[in-house]
Amino acid sequence: MARDILGPGWGKYFVGPLQFWICYGAVIACTLLGGQSLKFIYLLSNPGGKMELYQFITMFGGMTLVLAQMPSFHSLRHINLVSLILCLAFTACVTAGSIYIGHSNKAPVRDYTVKGSAKDRNFGIFNAISIIATIYASGIIPEIQATLAPPVKGKMFKGLCVCYGVIVTTFFSVAISGYWAFGNQAMGTVLSNFMGDEKPLLPTWFLLMTNVFTLLQVSAVTVVYLQPTNEVFEKKFADPKMPQFSIRNVVPRLILRSLSVVVATTFAAMLPFFGDIMALFGAFGCIPLDFILPMIFYNVTFKPSKQSLIFWVNTLIAGVSFLLVGVGAVASVRQIVLDAKTYRLFANM
Repeated sequence: MARDILGPGWGKYFVGPLQFWICYGAVIACTLLGGQSLKFIYLLSNPGGKMELYQFITMFGGMTLVLAQMPSFHSLRHINLVSLILCLAFTACVTAGSIYIGHSNKAPVRDYTVKGSAKDRNFGIFNAISIIATIYASGIIPEIQATLAPPVKGKMFKGLCVCYGVIVTTFFSVAISGYWAFGNQAMGTVLSNFMGDEKPLLPTWFLLMTNVFTLLQVSAVTVVYLQPTNEVFEKKFADPKMPQFSIRNVVPRLILRSLSVVVATTFAAMLPFFGDIMALFGAFGCIPLDFILPMIFYNVTFKPSKQSLIFWVNTLIAGVSFLLVGVGAVASVRQIVLDAKTYRLFANM
């Protein structure tokens, strides 16, 4: 769309790199979550264990290394379905666990006030906006739409309704129940709260089941978001005249896919600040793709009158979103710098 509406340079040098950055960033974030899930499982079986987070991230990276060799995006369609089922199961477990803890005598003292100085709270607002933009991002929707058989509009509307229905159900149920149970002590991943300060707040079997759901679901998501990186490499280094499974194409694919997984795993182990990473993705990637470019595309393509309401609404949304990109980027980088002072590289969080 950027290429056809604004010119070839916009697609190649702006939108393409943003999409690549978001997808590969999601691989890093999911690798970090997978390592955290493995660590939870380890601590459930060995509460006094000395293994550190980066070791579990490396293990998860090893598993991704194998899954990453799946030939194409189409071959992941069954994994996507399993991922959806696991996401719903994880959500049900976390929501039920939070409600159980909130009503039990193990419930922590809850404080719903916002922590920090006025400056920290103000920056936190924009950091949160960037995270929310990442969670609800739909930058891939136009690409999916381009592959659908007509009539596209009805199918896309139904798909969007299902998509946002699942997102709202899962994220809101976990966020509301988790915040209700733990207040401002709720961590970036609410499963961390379930582990308690001295001993788990829920039965071991329940925590183990929930973490297994998380581990499997995150592994599926990681492989899906790795595919755009694979496509970029294979367009450049594969030989389309040779069979897909010929030595000429298999060897570069094996090397390059493995290299991309190793790099993502290294970044996840070095910078285990999941919330900060999500905020950075939202500020630099998701807000421009979801809230700025669509408005510009509409105004440039349909050329509504400058006296019309829709022109000024689109312009206002794009302008406000542009400001959010700048402030959100500053807020997310600031938070990473603050966390870097608290945690060292390869921190055991």
